[in-house]
Amino acid sequence: MNFELSEEQKLVRSSVRQFAEREIKPLAKELDEKAEFSIELTKKMGELGLFGMYLPEKYGGQNTDTLSYIIAVEELARVDGSHAATLAAHNSLGIGPIYYYGTEEQKQKYLQKLCTGDKLWAFGLTEPEAG
Repeated sequence: MNFELSEEQKLVRSSVRQFAEREIKPLAKELDEKAEFSIELTKKMGELGLFGMYLPEKYGGQNTDTLSYIIAVEELARVDGSHAATLAAHNSLGIGPIYYYGTEEQKQKYLQKLCTGDKLWAFGLTEPEAG
């Protein structure tokens, strides 16, 4: 069994690492201290193709494998856990349910814009004694 990353996976790692170091790292501490969310950085993540990575191209995705998606989350987390969580939530909790369970009409209406970052997905969460 080969445990080496493919050339495509190495490219994902390198691209996301460079993006995180160049774009996110200089702002991460300040954003965290001010409890702010950067829509600009999030849109840049969409422009880089990080949203909908595992979706087919017909819905605006990159058609990558699961490991490439995990590598992208990991590379963001090296610099800032908040942006890694944004990527993971947007893909897994936002795009995923529409892709796996939505109607074709819903997929056509929402996925392209969610994959590019033109539209962002959000959710509210509450738990007993926690929010």
